[in-house]
Parts: sequence; structure tokens; C-alpha cells
Amino acid sequence: MRLMELKGKEVINIHDGSRLGTLGEGDLIIDIETGEIKALVLPGPKNVFSVWGKRQELVIPWEAVHKVGTEVITVDFGPP
Repeated sequence: MRLMELKGKEVINIHDGSRLGTLGEGDLIIDIETGEIKALVLPGPKNVFSVWGKRQELVIPWEAVHKVGTEVITVDFGPP
């Protein structure tokens, strides 16, 4: 799969069914030596304070990715 094919996919947490964001709004952490994806980085939820300050980022380790589908990426991202 090409990186461009990941853009625009919804990220859904199968742990609780929540929508975590869209990959096009976020970023990837890639190991430059191996070319492996290490994590998905999504913007955190909007709140009143995010208007004046930087929004927190949600970093999802690649090991938490359950499946990459045609329209969504499912992750198992719950409490330890």
C-alpha cells in the first residue's frame, strides 16, 4: 500500500467505537533507516482551550493498528 492511499481514511478505535480522526489531518512517524511506520499521529480533540493554545496530539503506535480497510483504519487503543 502506498502512503497516499492512507490519506483521508477515518481512524476508528475498536476498543470503544470512538472516531479518533482522519489520517489526512495527522501525520506518520516513520523510521528513516528501515522505512517502517512506527506510529500514527492525529490531532487531539478540540476544546475551548485549543482556540488559544496548541492542541494535544494523539500518538497511536503502529502495533495498535488492527486493520487498514478501504475507508477506515481500525485500531485497538484502550487503557493498558
